[in-house]
Amino acid sequence: MQLAQLLKRTKSPRLGLDISSTAVKLLELSKSGGRYRVESYAVEPLPLNSVVVKNVTDAEAVGEAIRRAVKRSGTRAKEAAVAVEVNTDFQVLGPSEKNPDTVDVLLAASRSENVEMRVAAVEAGGLNAKVVDIEAYALENAFGLLADQLPDQGVERTIAVVDVGATMTTLNVLHDLKIIYTRDQVFGGKQLTEEIMRRYGLSYEEAGMAKRQGGLPDNYAPEVLEPFKEAMAQQVSRSLQFFFSSSQYSSIDQIVLAGGSASIPGIDELIHQTIGIETIIANPFASMSLASRVKPQTLSNDAPALMIACGLALRSFD
Repeated sequence: MQLAQLLKRTKSPRLGLDISSTAVKLLELSKSGGRYRVESYAVEPLPLNSVVVKNVTDAEAVGEAIRRAVKRSGTRAKEAAVAVEVNTDFQVLGPSEKNPDTVDVLLAASRSENVEMRVAAVEAGGLNAKVVDIEAYALENAFGLLADQLPDQGVERTIAVVDVGATMTTLNVLHDLKIIYTRDQVFGGKQLTEEIMRRYGLSYEEAGMAKRQGGLPDNYAPEVLEPFKEAMAQQVSRSLQFFFSSSQYSSIDQIVLAGGSASIPGIDELIHQTIGIETIIANPFASMSLASRVKPQTLSNDAPALMIACGLALRSFD
């Protein structure tokens, strides 16, 4: 028993570290029995253009943001799991010369982030990158925590997870809790931030803060926020149509909204009304306990944007 307790104490926790286009999201989980607990977390804004289209372009700037996130979270963990995104695409070239009953297809695969730059940013932040995962796998890992919120706990069901980030919207469709389809579209919360900048003469940082904390003029909701919400609903609809047209599926059972824009009040109801499919907001922490230093309301607000960080933090228990 003493040896087991010693091993339990000395096992290093692994931070989930999601580096997005606009923020570093850090999360530390622990596990007792079958239940998880949020030990610490932080969301730290990134300088403009330090990450472009999910590629780290300034490792030092990202490293400084990681240092701030570590300090603010209060964690003592030094090992981290990070994620990269792998993009694939294809082009039908035409009938095959060797077999006219088939077609030739050009398949292209590229890593949209440079792994070395991401690892360099983590090390500049004072951490050790022990795991480099794939974003889609991290999301799938966290998706299991939503089971109680899904029809039939997701078993033999088809669920669309729409992650609306700052610059990209990623649709992941899962069937029987496994990803069967992924597609990125250029659309995100940065468009709302930029419209706030233009309309009210604010800097990018000021607009981002106002978007999160409020304090904008009365015409903001009807003239700026509502049009963005409607555009977001249409984007979700278009993403689903792409899926239906390129797969054997013609319907889905539920939409799960993730990403920073999922926290916009009423967006789930609007998408439900627009598309006619039940829509919920992702919260992987719904069944978790919280350490005393974690503020429940703040975590609840940030929860939809922490799906990938959560999937990465779960790598501590592999």
